[in-house]
Amino acid sequence: MASVFLYHVVGDLTVGKPEMVEFCETETVEAAIQAIGESTEAGIAVWKKRSVVGVIENNEMRQQRFVGILNSLDVVAFLARNECLEDQEKAMKTPVSEVVVPSNSCLRQVDPATRLIDALEMMKQGVKRLLVRKSVVWKGMSRRFSILYNGKWLKNVDTTGGSNNNLYHNPNWPSSSTTTSRDKFCCLSREDVIRFVIGCLGALAPLPLSSISSLGIINPNYNSIEASSPAIETTENIPRDPCAIAVVERMYGDQCKIIGEISASKLWKCDHLAAAWALANFSAGQFVMGVEDNVSSRSQDFCLKPDVGNNSQANGGGSTRARKFSSRSMGFNPGNSSFGISRSMYRGRSAPLTCKVTSSLAAVMAQMLSHRATHVWVIEDESEDVLVGVVGYADIMAAVTKQPAAFAVASRPCEGGIVNEIQT
Repeated sequence: MASVFLYHVVGDLTVGKPEMVEFCETETVEAAIQAIGESTEAGIAVWKKRSVVGVIENNEMRQQRFVGILNSLDVVAFLARNECLEDQEKAMKTPVSEVVVPSNSCLRQVDPATRLIDALEMMKQGVKRLLVRKSVVWKGMSRRFSILYNGKWLKNVDTTGGSNNNLYHNPNWPSSSTTTSRDKFCCLSREDVIRFVIGCLGALAPLPLSSISSLGIINPNYNSIEASSPAIETTENIPRDPCAIAVVERMYGDQCKIIGEISASKLWKCDHLAAAWALANFSAGQFVMGVEDNVSSRSQDFCLKPDVGNNSQANGGGSTRARKFSSRSMGFNPGNSSFGISRSMYRGRSAPLTCKVTSSLAAVMAQMLSHRATHVWVIEDESEDVLVGVVGYADIMAAVTKQPAAFAVASRPCEGGIVNEIQT
């Protein structure tokens, strides 16, 4: 474990971060789409309204108000329901409380003096956001050996109590409440932490140059759907971390070739209504190409308007809203059950973000940050596009906090991977 994680505190990462504005569960889906487009990791934190206005909240009260994280795939999946396709105007006015998946453990409030190593441990355990109180006098400069902060030891675990919450808040930690502005917070995402880590690669040497295979961080348990299957089947069981489903073509044995993905990061800034219509009407392979083109400004788009008196699902159940979608996505026959399309049609913009099993940890982190993606699909080194697994934020954090002795005994990923396929 690099000492940089012991000598830095969470407050170092909050410098320049804007104040968090709570997104209430009573807001509409339409407002959520706009907020998601301006967020990190293609998702926003959703909160309940305060029961009593004017009362200063403690950490527990604030934690109980947190509902969960709403991402773009959740929104598209909701808008792809039959009742939403029939009345899109009503669907867009739906409160997000009916859409967000409750997950109170995705966010934790921490003190600015919390060691970075403790923040990494929280995120390894499933925390996706850290709520940090904005400080008036915080200078953003780490104290050398920050385990001594303001003259007090920062203990990781409170030995007097048995609650797991002691990992997130310890009464022995120095509180910044006396030097902070009440009820002003900023929110740190896993992307913020990885961005800090990639700036400290020298302190992590030789770890960043090690292959992800040798580090044993390739996750072979991924969700997938065949390209010929209806795309709407992905909404039956949406994975949460990473929030992505691989679109694959079957090869010999248990091997499969990845041709695209349906994920929150891919849908981040697309036309959510158009994507929802396509999700309900296209196969997974057709949907992948359509969404990829729809987010590209270089593609030639046009509108699909329902015929008068036609109530078929393909026309949105008689909705009067025009649907914008890519012309390339319309080059297929939706009634054709077979996906008889050449592999070359998936290249270019439609290609998913991939890396090799031999790729270095530093290269994978750089890929994720440059594309602002929450994950990278891992393919075999010699056989192009044969899917092996996926690497996400939690896997990277596990690698950078792993003891050096554990690298040598890291397990190698299996060739074909273990696939949690969506049953058709």
